[in-house]
Formats: sequence, structure tokens, C-alpha cells
Amino acid sequence: MGGGVVAAVAAPAAQAEAAPRQAVELADGWRFRFGDESGAVTGPGFDDSGWDQVSVPHTWNRIGGYGLERGPETNNKQGIGWYRLMVDAPAAAAGMRQYLDFAAVAKIADVWVNGQHVGTHKGGFARFRFDVTDVWKPGQPNLIVVKADNSKPEPDNASGQVLPLSGDFFVEGGIYRPVHLLQLPAASIDPLDYGGPGVYVRAAEITDAQAVVDVRTRLRNQGAARDLKLTTQIADASGKVVAQAVQPVHLAPGAAEMAARLTVPHPHRWNGRADPYLYSVTATLSGDGKVLDQVTQPLGLRTFRFDADAGFFLNGRHVKLHGVSRHQDWLGSGWALTDAQHERDMELIEELGANTVRQAHYQHADKWTELADKAGMVVWAELPYVTTPSLSGGKGSDSLWANADQQLREQIRQNYNHPSIMMWSVGNEVNAARGFGVKGKLPQSLPLLQHLNATAKQEDPDRPTAFADCCEGVGMMKTSGEKLAGTTDLIGYNRYYGWYYPKPLEVRAQLGVMLDKMHGAHPDIPISITEYGAGGAVTQHSDDVKSGFVNFVGRPHPEEYEAWLHEQSWPVINARDFVFASWVWNMFDFASDLRDEGDSVDLNDKGLVTADRKVKKDAFWYYKVAWSDAPAVHFAGKHYVDRSYPVMTVKAYANSPKARLTMGSKVVGEADCTDDVCEWRDVPLAPGPNKAVVTTVGGKESLTDTATWNGPDPQKGIRIDVGSLGTRDLDGHRYGSDTFVTGGTPTVLNLVGFGGRSLRPHRDVETANPQLFEYWREGESFSYGIPVPDGNWTVTLHMFEPDPKASDQQALTVTANGTPVIEGLNVQKAAGGPLKEVVRSFPVTVSGGVLKLDFASVGGKASLAAIEVTK
Repeated sequence: MGGGVVAAVAAPAAQAEAAPRQAVELADGWRFRFGDESGAVTGPGFDDSGWDQVSVPHTWNRIGGYGLERGPETNNKQGIGWYRLMVDAPAAAAGMRQYLDFAAVAKIADVWVNGQHVGTHKGGFARFRFDVTDVWKPGQPNLIVVKADNSKPEPDNASGQVLPLSGDFFVEGGIYRPVHLLQLPAASIDPLDYGGPGVYVRAAEITDAQAVVDVRTRLRNQGAARDLKLTTQIADASGKVVAQAVQPVHLAPGAAEMAARLTVPHPHRWNGRADPYLYSVTATLSGDGKVLDQVTQPLGLRTFRFDADAGFFLNGRHVKLHGVSRHQDWLGSGWALTDAQHERDMELIEELGANTVRQAHYQHADKWTELADKAGMVVWAELPYVTTPSLSGGKGSDSLWANADQQLREQIRQNYNHPSIMMWSVGNEVNAARGFGVKGKLPQSLPLLQHLNATAKQEDPDRPTAFADCCEGVGMMKTSGEKLAGTTDLIGYNRYYGWYYPKPLEVRAQLGVMLDKMHGAHPDIPISITEYGAGGAVTQHSDDVKSGFVNFVGRPHPEEYEAWLHEQSWPVINARDFVFASWVWNMFDFASDLRDEGDSVDLNDKGLVTADRKVKKDAFWYYKVAWSDAPAVHFAGKHYVDRSYPVMTVKAYANSPKARLTMGSKVVGEADCTDDVCEWRDVPLAPGPNKAVVTTVGGKESLTDTATWNGPDPQKGIRIDVGSLGTRDLDGHRYGSDTFVTGGTPTVLNLVGFGGRSLRPHRDVETANPQLFEYWREGESFSYGIPVPDGNWTVTLHMFEPDPKASDQQALTVTANGTPVIEGLNVQKAAGGPLKEVVRSFPVTVSGGVLKLDFASVGGKASLAAIEVTK
């Protein structure tokens, strides 16, 4: 389908340089307390001297940390937080109006001024303003009290009627974006239009010769009728006025709208990352020779369209959109971000080479979208209709629908003018209620999705609508069976092949089959991949990502596996032009109290960068190379310094045909760089530091990168945590991840889901080392070829029987280098029952540098938890 031609403008926040609009930031001097308070809390006589002193932006929540247990700084309390501020108000001329401007309060806000309730706002992500003139005292002290409520949604509480109702992210409470006092004359550009700027711009036509720009300016008069003048100007990036319209306005009491059409000759287009050129639009309302109000907004002129077969086109040129999703939290700051933190996020996304950002799963800060405009990012903007429309079944209540409609109108009006935004997403995984523990009758998600699609079209006919689907064709989650595809103009698929789904090692084939199938099933709908990825912990590592059990909600989450999954996924997406965009999930690790996984608590660890923005994971570097137009090279695995085995697979990312590896003074050789990945297998490591150098070969220029890996002393033994995807340190010894293996199947003792919900009955193994039995390998036959120096060794096997119904006829035979060392062992009998450890040791003599262990079982499967090879 074709996207409309839109002229977009940037953020709706008041511009300080565009005086005379007066905006006083109310940042300091607030008092805060979490918890219930008496009704007296809203009055001036209440004693808040014992409350915390805070500055706004502020949130009381602190969620997420790197470690295996929650730290003392954690605060995941949900409920009511109270804020009080005494303001020494500036003086105001007669007839001036006062407005309180809140950039966002989560999730429900009630506001009192001088003891009088002035309004309620429901929704944690949009700007809202209250006219407080009737209770405000210019030039005197004024008391502002705010109640912020982020209570966990329940069917019978207020939060249960406000989006979002559920989701894999934590809704933090507080006044987490800035607050301002606005002073405006009685006649002004409307500040009460769903929190929008009051000035709305679109391009009716864009050619090389001219751009025809329509500007709608909404006015509000709270005084007597007046004859005024509205001047609308468009200026280029240097500030030169290139178009102007002057209109007389007879402004009666109430609201009015003025329309102006301006022509920009030879327009300079906003052209994404290549050239994000911005004009500005200024609307000035004046009367009696004085400027009454003025609003300035950036303007980007561009055309775009989406084609179901050919993808996305910007200004007539095909652009493959590749980028990331982003949540708005930082470790330690939560949602209360500074401008500098927003800027750092955009810097990292630009460094990555992305050209698009998905705003997950709600309206983001004005500052963030301004940065997207200036960076040339194409933005998928999203409404927080997430997971379900109801916690008790059905299509959702009338009040929930009204709130959803309100939040969507706020989002569109407040962001209408951003050139970066090119689609309005009206939902994410809206039929995923079962996956998030919503019980009872399955909700009906389609009616609200249809309603919101219609609302978005009403608000903005030019931009296409979209939603992100979790479940079509997957079959892993029970839904109401509604057919959601086709409701919106565009669709995104959240698909986690290689992670949540069976047969993770088949990610390339599964992802490709799904994309082709969805394109065939919906040939007229442009499709995208709105989420894909895997967990990645920079302190957890794997020696072989293809051998261990992939524990998608748990531990370990090796950094190497996350990178491998992206290496498999991106070439599949890139090869299909009909996939108009893809967004990695996620740019940064982010807060979710449903998560206890990887090397963190209360964090979803699928980020390409850690939540504190300090560490770029291997997957970050993969995309930086793959998405770069310039020559690039980077070693993977730099964080895995202390290696478990005397051999390793060395991997580098390079966008050259070949690369050459040198270890120390020895040239290992050249490797092909297929899909930007170059690998050297079975590279020996000397004990101690091994300096590696990779050099690109055959590209436009020769580039190098270096890494140092510490090899173990193999004479001190080799240990394998069988079945595990990651390494483990236990009793002073390093156990490497499961590798050197052929056959069998890795499995896990206990598997949990979101929020710690058990996916299987809990089991414990009677053993002195229970950690070694969290994973194991089972099968009727499997083999290990372990690199072991020549000499005499002792092999110790840690085994058990996991199945209480196992046959007492099961018999295991083990051979070492072809010689039987264990014959006819029934593990369950030897242990005295299932889920009890059996240890067997035997001597071996190794020659040729490889220890070959073969496991064969009849009458049942062999189950092996660990191997130790020691002197």
C-alpha cells in the first residue's frame, strides 16, 4: 500500500527561544512520600517536613540489577506516591492565564492547587495541561500537590481501566518528565488540545519545484472577542524565511482553527540518515501591535510509501530499514531520564548504524523524538495497547476503550509534526494474555484494535497504521482465535526463532519459512519484523553455542549465543525486500520484574548494550559491522578472557571477503567472511595470555583488531558441564560449557517461565554438587572427543537417572579410546533410585591429543551431567 505524503514537524514542547510564551520549569523543591495519606495532604496546612526532598523528573522505583539476587536499592513498589511543591509564583499581567504543563506522570495523576482539585489525567506517557487560573495566585506562594498512582492493574481498580494492563516491562511511578508553569494571554495558541502544540503541518504536495504546505493553527480565547492577526512563517535551516502567510482573525470566545497554505520553492528534503534537513514553522498570534503567543516547530519535507513486495521508499528511493527497539529506562535512573541520557541513547543507536527506531511500547519523551528527527531515524511510534484489553475477559470496558482512545489522540496530536514518525502502531501482542498469566475467559482483542485503527485514521489520514503480532502461525500460546492481520495498513511480527521456540538451532530455516509464509498469506500487507533476539549476559560465556540447552527464561544466557542468533537472523531478513523493516529486540537491557535470568535480576537481557550503557555486547559489534557502509572489523568474544579449554573457535566480524588470523607470532590462516562472520575453528591456546590479531583481506582497505585470551593449563585438568550452554566455576575449578560432543540431547532439570512460573514439576537431585545437575545430556548413544594432552589421566563421570519411571533393564556402556571402562551399568539401581548422583572414575591413557568417550545405553537413555579429566 502507499503511505501518504506528509510534511512533519518536531516536538510539541514549549520553545524557550520563541518568547513571549513564558514557561517556568518546576524542577526543584518538591517533597515526596510513597503511601497512603489523609485527605489533609492536599491542603496548605499539611506538614510535609519529614518527607523526602526530590527534584523532578523523579520516580520512586528502582528496578533491575546485575547479580543473581535483588540488591538493597531495589524498589518495585506499586501504588500511590505523593508530591508537594510550594511555588513562589511570578507576577502576571491582568488577563493572563496560568497552566500547569506535565510532560508525563505515571500512571494516573491527580493534581491540586492551593487545596483545590484541578484535574485527573489517566495514562503514563503523554503530556497533559490543566488551566489553573481560577485558583492560582500570581506573585504569591502557591501549593501544588500531585498524586501519582502506578498500582498494579486489577479488574476492579482504577489502574485496570488504563492502558497498559500487562506487559514485559515495569510501569514506573512518579512525575518522571519535566513540569512547567505556562503563562499565556487570554487569547493564545491553544494549549489544551490533547497536550499538543496547537500547530499542525502537512505537505499537500512535494515536487522538486515546490512544496505546498498546509498549516492548521488552533486558537483559544478565554476573554472578550478580539480582532487579531495570525502570521505563519516557514524558515530554512539557516533561519531565512522562505514562505509566509498573514491572516486577520476575529477571535470570539472559545476555540477556533485557522488554515493557511504556504509554498516552499525548491524544497530541501528530509532524507533520513543521509540528510535529515529541517525547516521550521512559526505561528505568531498578535494584537494591538503586540505578540500575544508564538509556537515554533521544526518541519521536515519528505515523501514515503510502503510496498507489500518491494518494501519502504523514502523520497522515491528504496531504503532497507534496519534498527532497534528502545525502552525509556536507564539502570539507576529508571524512567526519570535527563536530556543527556536521551542523547547518549541516540549516539549509541547512530554508532550502531541503525536507520530506524521502534518506540516500545508507548509514547516516548519529546526530547527523544526530536533527536530522532535530527538523526534521520524512521520511527515506529506505538500506543501502550499491550497484551490484552481486559483482565477479566471480553473486549474491555467502556472506560478502558475511552482511555485507549484518549491516549492515542494525545500521542498523535503531540507527535503529529515529527518527520521521523512514519507509522502509528495501535497495539503490541494484544492477544498474548495467556503468556502473561491473565486467567479466566480469554479476552477479545480485535474490537479495540479495529476501533483504534479507525481513530488513528481520523486523526492522521496520511500516515499508515500498524500493530505488532506475537502469535499468528506460532501455535505456542492459546488465543481467542481472532484474525488480526489486515486490521491495520502494516504489520510487524514479533518472532523469537532460536530462543522461545522449539529447535533453536534451526533459526535460519524457521525464520525464512515464516517470513515467506506470512508474505504469501497476506500478499497485500507490507510486513516487518518488530522483534527478534535473545538474552545476552556479558559475564556468561559459551565455548560452543550449538551444544548446550537454550534456557530462554533462566540461566545462563551466554553473550556468544545472543550474537550467534543475530548472525543467523539478519541475513534471512536482509535477503527479503518485502520485509520493509526489522527492529532488534532490544537496544538496551531494560527493567522487567518478570525476569530473573542471565546475570541479572529484574532485567530483560536481550539488549545489544547493557542497561547502564557501559558495555556493548558482541551482537552490537556484529550489527555495527554488518550495517556499516565503510570497511569494518571487530573480534567477537573479547569479554570471555579466561578460556575454559586449550582450544577455541575464534570469531571476527568483518565486511571484507576474507580475514587473516595471527595468534602470537604464528599466522593461523585466512578465513572466508560469510555474511560478515569470519571463523577459525580448533585454534590452540597456550597457557596464559594469547594475543590475537585479525586483519581484513580483499576489502577497500586493510583493517585490524586485537584481542587477548588467557588459555588454561591443561595439565591441571579439563572439566565439562555437560548439557550446559555456559561455563561454570565450582569449588575452585572451571567447568567449560558442553562441547566436543556428537549425538544426544541437552536438557534442563527445572524450567521456569515469566515471573518464576514453573513450566515443569520441580525436581532436585541428591548430590553434593547440585549445580552440575541443572543441565545434562541424555541419549541412547553420544560421544565426546576431548582435547587432552598425552599421558595418564583419571576420568570422572557424574551421572543420574532423571526419570522415576525408567526401566530397571537400562544398561550403560562407556568406552574410552575404544576400550570398555563401564559395562552394563544401571544408573538407577547403582544410585538406589532416580534423581540420585552416581559417580564413576577410571584411568585412561591418551595419545594423539584426543580423549574419545563413547556412551551407549540399552533399555533406556544414558544421562550424563559432568565430565572431569584430571591427573
